[in-house]
Amino acid sequence: MASSRIDTNRLGEMDVFVRVVELCGFSPAARALRLSPSAVSKLIARLEARLGTRLFNRSTRKLALTAEGNIFYERCVRILADVDGAEREAAAGAVPRGRLRINCNIAFSQWMLTPILPEFLARYPEIVLDLVVSDVVVDLLQEHADVAIRIGPLANSSLIARKLGESRAIVVASPAYLERAGTPRTPADLANHNLLGFGFSRLIEGWPFLDENGQVVRITPQGNALVSDGDTMRRLAVAGVGIARTARFQMEEDFAAGRLVPLLEDYSPGEVEPIHAVYVGQGGVLPARVRAFLDFVAEKVRVR
Repeated sequence: MASSRIDTNRLGEMDVFVRVVELCGFSPAARALRLSPSAVSKLIARLEARLGTRLFNRSTRKLALTAEGNIFYERCVRILADVDGAEREAAAGAVPRGRLRINCNIAFSQWMLTPILPEFLARYPEIVLDLVVSDVVVDLLQEHADVAIRIGPLANSSLIARKLGESRAIVVASPAYLERAGTPRTPADLANHNLLGFGFSRLIEGWPFLDENGQVVRITPQGNALVSDGDTMRRLAVAGVGIARTARFQMEEDFAAGRLVPLLEDYSPGEVEPIHAVYVGQGGVLPARVRAFLDFVAEKVRVR
């Protein structure tokens, strides 16, 4: 019972602290909470003493967050929102509702996620979707994201991952480029070609190929263009700028239309990159909106 009271008190302290920050002072927060300014001041002082750090820089005219206070504020907002969401979902029988913030890889969003979102929103009309499309790997807590879609090996983290499928990357070029520069017959021939690359580091660098002994060797792309995402690389390849290597799932229409052709398939080691939905969660307890999204994409997404 003592632990429960302490947790409740801490949530109360967080609520008061957030009110002080958002209302820009002890007195406005006290009026909103129907407390005296001295009570609010003492509570913040007690909170700072327990944390062992100052949360505010105080002057006679101004109240400003310290660096530690800013970090604590962001965490408090998230915790209080989660508690509020949990209570509302429990009261409503855990009906999926509320704001759902998704961070997604650009190519996956365009070719896999966006086409199925109308059905998801029709199925869950009380969810408000907030989709952020970027190939930048974000901190879910810092960005207040519920779920991120990531392609490739996962870095070690405290996030929980749910596998959605696998993607095979292939080497491609346009017929116009091959007519101009010639068609590479072996991986060694790529030294004479313009290879498009990514402008950011990855956990596994280089294009993998099988050598004459069946061993995997990697070639670092050298070319006149670096890009931030796979779809831009695909577009440059279609335009005949150079040879690209990116996820097959985003090029099926280009193959069918003859805009791109696969290269060096006999030398492919058949490597695949896993596609995961990653999220913050402990003990399998998730807001209904997050679980609904995870179950939906696992049901609908088909990647090869």
